Amino acid sequence: MKYFLLILFFSVEASMASAHLPGGKGTSYDFSPLAFSHPMVGTPRSQRRNFQVGNSFFRNPWVETPSSTPLRDGLGPVYNAVSCAACHIRDGRGPGLPDKAGKVLTSLLFRFKYMKSFTSFTDHPSYGGQLQPQGTSNIPSEGEAHVSFIDIKGKFADGEEYLLKKPIYKFVKLNFGVLDNKTSVSPRVAPHLVGVGLIDSISDKSILEYVDKDDANKDGISGRPNIVKSKVNLSRLVGRFGWRAEKSTLKEQNAAAFNGDIGITSVLNPVEDCPAVQDDCHSQIDEGHVELEERTLDRVTTYTKFLAVPARRNPTGLRILNGEKVFKKINCQSCHRPKFTTEFNGDQPLLSEQEIYPYSDFLLHDMGEELADVNDLGVEFFREWKTPPLWGLGLVGVVNKHQRLMHDGRARNFKEAILWHGGEAKNSRDMFINLSKKDREDLVEFLKDL
Repeated sequence: MKYFLLILFFSVEASMASAHLPGGKGTSYDFSPLAFSHPMVGTPRSQRRNFQVGNSFFRNPWVETPSSTPLRDGLGPVYNAVSCAACHIRDGRGPGLPDKAGKVLTSLLFRFKYMKSFTSFTDHPSYGGQLQPQGTSNIPSEGEAHVSFIDIKGKFADGEEYLLKKPIYKFVKLNFGVLDNKTSVSPRVAPHLVGVGLIDSISDKSILEYVDKDDANKDGISGRPNIVKSKVNLSRLVGRFGWRAEKSTLKEQNAAAFNGDIGITSVLNPVEDCPAVQDDCHSQIDEGHVELEERTLDRVTTYTKFLAVPARRNPTGLRILNGEKVFKKINCQSCHRPKFTTEFNGDQPLLSEQEIYPYSDFLLHDMGEELADVNDLGVEFFREWKTPPLWGLGLVGVVNKHQRLMHDGRARNFKEAILWHGGEAKNSRDMFINLSKKDREDLVEFLKDL
């Protein structure tokens, strides 16, 4: 009996230790405004140099060509931001939306898809794949995005009222024609970056284990993978980066962000986002010249790869433990899967076979009409979003001085984020509305501790 109790004690202790260290043995313990910016504990000296150099290219502004800093020029001709850190402030999450009606913030971008036929979509013929609100010298910007809000009032089952603010987007000062009804617009806020190297180290097989595309178990949840063949890892097929899991490796995600957001070309993304109608933009393109050296891209990828996940602050607190029970009770874990184990990597022990707790399945789920793209054109894909990881979200308020959540920052806190869930998550949202006030608040405390 004593032997059994001893085994039970150690198994409980091990479980608590794992929950306390969501990023495996590289988990960090800084909970300050710099909580998202530390290298993983134990990052080898051979990687720390590349980490620091990558950080400088991530943080510092890029400039127009030609310049006195040729390693850091190539901005534009049209762009959204001058650096990665302009949107991922302190490696954290952008707010996206302002507190009141007006121009949207830099950290919120807008992707375009243009309908050629009901089954065929392409980038917009006049605006390309993304709205670029800024241009370099003598190059016109594409336009601006503004937002207003519609109040949506509701009540919890116990009578407590809540208020959601639905964003309504308007595009003004468009320099290349109006956006017609064949254009679908997808707002995307800059997410926080902790643990992306660990996500990059999850095998396709581990993610595919949770696929239930046809809802075989009849629980209303039918997650599916976004299959996107990698350019840098030919065995990698399952997307996991971006709000729709469009990229399957971290290096490709970084290259796409340089290209789409800053106008920096690379071997992986050698073409500027300048549609044919934008003559001035085309006049600035030096075809065949790649602006981002692959060595620099690799160093930025090393930087992001080794950003540490902060430890949980109070995983054994009574309210937090109850909140975790509520999380499971209302079936949040069906999409926000707590645990993965990364695949073996003999070259990177910090990323190899780590038990991690991202709270995501990295699959696409239909989240309902309210969260669909602007003008979803009746296309299911434009209503689907990848389950975002929850780790670190409780520190966004400390790092970024706001708590705006969801793909465009429309939710002003955790309660609102849950209330915006629809589609496959509608049943969980409805159960949340029917919880007692104590259970609702304990659930939020649990989410804040992740």
